[in-house]
Amino acid sequence: MRSIFLSHEQVFDKPLPLFRSVGTAAPASDLCLLTAPDDGFFCESDGGVNYYLADGFVDRFGRDGACAVAAVRPALLLDEGEEKLLRRVKNENGVVTAEFGSYPAMLLDASLRDMAEREFSRGALRESGRRLRIGGQSVPVYRLGGKQIVRVELQGGGVGGYVRLHDGSAVVEGEAVFLEFRPLRWLYDEALGLLLCCQALFGGMDRAAAEDYLKNGFLDELTEDGEDALPENASYHIAEHDELDLIRAYVKANIPVFLHGLSGDGKSDRVRQIDPQALDIELVNENPETINGRAVYNESSDTIVDIKPVWLVKLERLCEDGELHILFFDELTNATKQTQSVIFKIVLERFVNNRWALPDNARIVAAGNDRSESTSAHDLAEPLFGRFAHIYIRTTVENWMPWAVRSRINPYVMEFLANNDLYLRTPFTGTEGHADPRRWEMVSKALDSSGNDFSLLAPIVGRDTAEAFIRFFKAREEVAALGEYSDEELTRFSVARKYQLAQQCLVFSASKSEQARALVGRLGEEYLAWYDYILKRRDSLGR
Repeated sequence: MRSIFLSHEQVFDKPLPLFRSVGTAAPASDLCLLTAPDDGFFCESDGGVNYYLADGFVDRFGRDGACAVAAVRPALLLDEGEEKLLRRVKNENGVVTAEFGSYPAMLLDASLRDMAEREFSRGALRESGRRLRIGGQSVPVYRLGGKQIVRVELQGGGVGGYVRLHDGSAVVEGEAVFLEFRPLRWLYDEALGLLLCCQALFGGMDRAAAEDYLKNGFLDELTEDGEDALPENASYHIAEHDELDLIRAYVKANIPVFLHGLSGDGKSDRVRQIDPQALDIELVNENPETINGRAVYNESSDTIVDIKPVWLVKLERLCEDGELHILFFDELTNATKQTQSVIFKIVLERFVNNRWALPDNARIVAAGNDRSESTSAHDLAEPLFGRFAHIYIRTTVENWMPWAVRSRINPYVMEFLANNDLYLRTPFTGTEGHADPRRWEMVSKALDSSGNDFSLLAPIVGRDTAEAFIRFFKAREEVAALGEYSDEELTRFSVARKYQLAQQCLVFSASKSEQARALVGRLGEEYLAWYDYILKRRDSLGR
């Protein structure tokens, strides 16, 4: 497979068959609008833009050399057998289109923009390790749940100093927005083995730079996630996966997943990390009719009309973007046997009420609490149990602590649990508060908003746990020295004990700053980064 430029003859003089049906206009992607500086003649109100050809460049009317700004509309020539890499090939009224690769062509979904900007602003937006060349510059690719996104700043904006994107939003010069990777749609000439992007994809490069990028880097970036790469003769491999990696792998493979765990173990949180837009159905509030849809009598036609359930309509709209999206059946073990039976048919057949198919890009994840903590929980029937890959979520202080660091959990909470792991979860009595990972997150929010008022703990985690929390920090105030540790001793420390020692060093950050920071540095870079963050945060709050 190689990138090519079409000639003026192929586009205008003797148009290729694909142009005869759709015309020669190239609508602009959001990325194109952000990266191609508009000189007032680049983009028409109908969305058509100037784009490069093999003979030089051309305006949207087919006039050679008549424009100063042009965009890139990629064209790919397939080698024999590479048509197998194409997905969702469709022939609609003689126009054949196909999906291949993914690229951040369009604006991030409106429901996620504020979340992405908030996570970016506080330095919590996770980098994927990938980089992408945009406008001739290399930019990092971030992960937001299951989505890959890039942050693009408008440089040299439109004629009025701004551009208007496809959703109607205006972006002014110097403002940054997030674009999300989506599958690219191409016009497909099967006889020639030719793919032509349905839109002008990007700008900000002269023709020579664009040609270099298309030949050296574009295809790799287009298929870097591996989904479209040609298979290699590789042997099997065995990798280490955490719970989140396992869920993500089964979702990608279209294998239904069931998450087992206690309340507060973060089952739904893990689903949201993979798909922030996951459609959550709490089955304890549902019955067979709300899951299957309703049958309504139409008196005028004397017929019974089947009406889709609301959740299915929402799922279909969600899946219109072509991304994988999760249909999350929560509290499946608390559903009645009749409701479980309905869910079984959906999981088994991917049809609702034997009438409506689930979208191809919908994936099923279910969850339920252990019977040990819920008297209303039912065992899953064996046929339903057998339709899932089963992942057992067990939150411990060891695997909770890295999440707590990323989520900026209050340092007092982290230190207490690092030294008192039995308090991560306490029994539910039904008469007062009790502790679990979710409720410790509640404690963190209460402490952050109150300036660390320890009197707020008891209503959340219970009186005994709150008293133990207070006793621990009163005793810590009596610590008079950091202590000496050999390198061998530090290597034997658990993750939780290392975080506890880093927290202890914070006590001496003023009186013994160099000694304290040096000790944390010996624990490792991640502990030093956390230590510096807490110091900066404490200083900004004046504590």
